[in-house]
Amino acid sequence: MRIIAGEYQRRTLKSLPGVEIRPTSDRLRETLFNVLCSGNPEALAGSAWIDLYAGTGAIGIEALSRGARMVHFVESSKAASDLIAANLKSLGITTGFQIVRSEVLKALRQLDAAGNAADILFLDPPYSMEEEYSKTLSALASSQLVHERTLVIAEHQKRFDPGEAFAELRRYRKLNQGDAALSFYRLAS
Repeated sequence: MRIIAGEYQRRTLKSLPGVEIRPTSDRLRETLFNVLCSGNPEALAGSAWIDLYAGTGAIGIEALSRGARMVHFVESSKAASDLIAANLKSLGITTGFQIVRSEVLKALRQLDAAGNAADILFLDPPYSMEEEYSKTLSALASSQLVHERTLVIAEHQKRFDPGEAFAELRRYRKLNQGDAALSFYRLAS
């Protein structure tokens, strides 16, 4: 697993052995960031991210590599949280991030109460935990973390549909790649 572009381009990240963590593939990560940047390498400069079910931290670290000013990594597993910290340390990243070791819904309440807001929220629960999609997307629909310009992106299996709408949070795009898919949501105007 490697960083695709930006300051840490081509640097590698570690993962945990076994199937507990399923990192977003390099190819899908590249597609995601191509969509977000739309040919403008500065598109993510200064952005604030929340990487939910962060696993290895690959999505948030890619965002930092491309100029994000802040990434909140939310991960409940101690082993995965330690791995994110190790990956950040191996790249020499010492600022611009927070690792929140907590269940996602509790972390969202904490981040919201602290007055945070996100430009991009990425969620990638373990595929076997399909109910986490509706719980998380429903919570985000009523959260102050999400504003009118926030993009909420869910990675999921292509054969699974996380849903079209959660209150005012509506899917506006779905992108399939291999067995995986990305669903893009925004607040309805």
